[in-house]
This record gives sequence, C-alpha cells and structure tokens, in this order.
Amino acid sequence: MISIYKTIEDDMVVFDKIEEGCWISAIHPNEEELAFLEEETGIDLDDLRAPLDDEERSRIELEDGYNMILVDIPSLDEKDRYVTIPLGIYMTKEHIITICLEESPVLKAFVNRRVREFYTFKKTRFVFQILYRNAASYLRYLRIIDRKSDQIEEKLHISQKNSELIELLELEKSLVYFTTSLRSNEVVLEKLLRTERVKKYPEDEDLLEDVIIENKQAIEMANIYSGILSGMMDAFASVISNNLNIVMKFLATVTIVLSIPTMIASFFGMNFDNIPLGHSPFGFFTIIVLTLIISGVVALLFRKKDLF
Repeated sequence: MISIYKTIEDDMVVFDKIEEGCWISAIHPNEEELAFLEEETGIDLDDLRAPLDDEERSRIELEDGYNMILVDIPSLDEKDRYVTIPLGIYMTKEHIITICLEESPVLKAFVNRRVREFYTFKKTRFVFQILYRNAASYLRYLRIIDRKSDQIEEKLHISQKNSELIELLELEKSLVYFTTSLRSNEVVLEKLLRTERVKKYPEDEDLLEDVIIENKQAIEMANIYSGILSGMMDAFASVISNNLNIVMKFLATVTIVLSIPTMIASFFGMNFDNIPLGHSPFGFFTIIVLTLIISGVVALLFRKKDLF
C-alpha cells in the first residue's frame, strides 16, 4: 500500500499523486507498486526491495540521484514476540520515500501528526526525526520487556513452571535481537554524522547527535536488561535443580525407612520351623512393635541429619 503526504501551511495533506516535497510511504508494497516507485523516483528496484527482506542488514548507501538508509526498527510478530524488521528511507532531490514490511508506530506518529516541527519538504530533518523516533521506540519496548520480566519473576517465586522459563527465554532472545540491531543502527548513525553527501543544517546536526545519544542509551539499557535476565535464568535454573535434589533426597530417605518393615516382614515370612516368636501368641504384635521402633529410630536419625 502506497500513501502520499505533503505538508501545506503547517498541515499534512494526503495526496493521490507524487509531487515535489512529498513523503511517499509504502507498507509491504507488491511488485507492481515497487515498479511504480522505480519509475516515479528513479530508485533502483533492488534497493527498493531491500527493506522487504527481514534479514537485510542496516547500512547506508550513497547512489547517483538518491541516498538509501536502511535501519532496523522494533516490532511485534504474530506471536507477540519482540523482533526487529528493516525500514528503508530514501532521499531524492524531490521526495522522501519510506518502505517497511508492516505499519510501524515509528511512522504512524508522523501520519497522526504527533511529531512537532515536522515538514515533509525538510528532508534531512525528517529523516533524523524518523531515526529519533526509532531510538525512542526501542527505549519504550525495552521498558515493556523489563516490566514483563518482573511479572514473570513474581510468578516463578510461586511456582517454577516450564512456561514461565520459556517466556524468559523469549525475552532474552528479543534483547539479543535488539542489541544486535541497535549496534548496526549505531554504525549507520555514525556514518550519517561523518558523510557530507547528506546536507545538514546546524539544528539538524544537533538532532542527529540526540539520535546517537538515544541509540547509545538504548544499547546500554538492552545490555543491562540482558545481563539481569541471563542472571535470573541461571538463578532459577539452579533453584529448580536444587528443588529436584531435595525431592530426590526425600524420596530416597522414605524408601530406606519403608524398606525396614519390608525386610523384617520378609524374614518372618520364611517357611522355617524355628523362627523367633514364630509360635508365640504375641509374636505378631511383638514383630509389629519391633518394626515400628526400628523404623522410628532410623527416621529419627535421618531427621537429625536433615534428610527429612
């Protein structure tokens, strides 16, 4: 789907055709729409397809007639897992084009006019505003992941189930994805700061520096949360293993105590004539009492050794 926007007198208007100074937003475009963009903007078709590959790496390419910036943005997949997807930003002399696999809150904020001092014809500033919103979006998702991990930790204190551990593992994987994508984005931002091909005004340079700071903060937060989550996983794995050892120790102790009556009963159940107490009228009662005493003594000894 292709949407065309243009700022007119501090208001963003939706257009049905491409004009100079407009923003072209393509969400999961098909081949026909990509061919249309190639014809209208002069951008190579392979470059237009790049953001549609979810394995595409972040990079910046300076081509004749346009600049391509490819960054990773945070997203939720169909299973509500936190992942990253590519976002392509193309700067030509007349337009700004964005291409993404799905509708993202990063771009939706511009469509819904929630970004101040946003103008489609200020192309460099618009690109830096997108990158700033992207870094802020990472920080928001990281805080959500932190709150989720706290909730799962509370559940694990009550009962250690595999489902909670699997949820923690998914969050840890998400943090790995975020950290990798943020580091790739950092390389792109540093290159943007150095390159002279992208024209920057003084206020634009300040905004780009803010983007780099936000991105570095997101990297630090992701590393901190990843370390905490990894330590939590190891701690709960040790707790679960220790609980298993306690249960096994308890069962082994109970097995030993219960084996004493079995051995005594087996001994007196042998078919011999001269078994002790075999002909006594109180033999059965005496054997039961003796068995209980021996079992109680053994259980008491195990109790003193903290095996019960």
